[in-house]
Amino acid sequence: MDSSFDLSSWSQAHLARVESALSSLIPLSAPAGLAPSMRYAVLDGGKRLRPLLVLGAREAVAAGETSHAQEDHAESLDEAALRAACAVELIHAYSLVHDDMPCMDNDVLRRGKPTVHVQFGEALALLAGDTLQALAFEILTPLASELGATKTPAPALQARLCQLLARASGHAGMAGGQAIDLASVGLPLTETELRHMHRLKTGALLQASVRMGAACGQATTQALSALDRYGEAIGLAFQVVDDVLDVIADSATLGKTAGKDAAQDKPTYVSLMGLERSRQLAAELLAQALAALDDSGLAQTHALRALAHMVVDRSH
Repeated sequence: MDSSFDLSSWSQAHLARVESALSSLIPLSAPAGLAPSMRYAVLDGGKRLRPLLVLGAREAVAAGETSHAQEDHAESLDEAALRAACAVELIHAYSLVHDDMPCMDNDVLRRGKPTVHVQFGEALALLAGDTLQALAFEILTPLASELGATKTPAPALQARLCQLLARASGHAGMAGGQAIDLASVGLPLTETELRHMHRLKTGALLQASVRMGAACGQATTQALSALDRYGEAIGLAFQVVDDVLDVIADSATLGKTAGKDAAQDKPTYVSLMGLERSRQLAAELLAQALAALDDSGLAQTHALRALAHMVVDRSH
């Protein structure tokens, strides 16, 4: 990792933009208690890893924008990346709201506070998740009358971002992985089966975050392929580390109920291969992610490198 790169300062600057945008984009006027439940689910909590991956990938591909045409277009690309960062966080937040409900994981603690269904009731939690999902795609498709011609992302880019996010969050991604997870309780999975489940459930949205950021710029085929491999490795590493932390950390540190996987007899990397081998796998995936960035040919990958280390070295 580049010792001169300050991830904390970089993250604070970008997260300030993301938090401000999220606060302004989540409506205050949604009816019948919907607005407070939506804002409770999204604001003032979470690591915001997915938005940071979007913005880190955008930064990596933006470094090559040197022509006047590209510079003139940069404002709309930056706006597209910010909206993509917000949209992917809304999808992530909606998934947590639904996953925590009694019909699925039945959890009462998320991000250090009561889950949305505990705070607002099951019906409003379900509607809040539905609305956050819809809002994500509304955010990705702004009208020129809202932003002005110079800031409005091109229609083709809007469509591409919607496609990436929809695919990563649907049956071939997050929702499909969650379905496999629910169907696998108490069953002995092979490492191949477990890896497939987590590539969908957790990895797809993390990989899509990198893909969406990379789509907001001009990059070579080599760079896009390398960023894709980076996103895939980070997506799986995140879940491996999550499984480790579920065993070794407490609820106060995690901000969610610790030991829940074992209590529910869910297959995890730790239950399959043990704690030390799981830690070793996370380190191997980190090495794969960093090697992919080396292969990208991109100069400005400092943020993505630091985020990879953050994923594997985190304590919550």
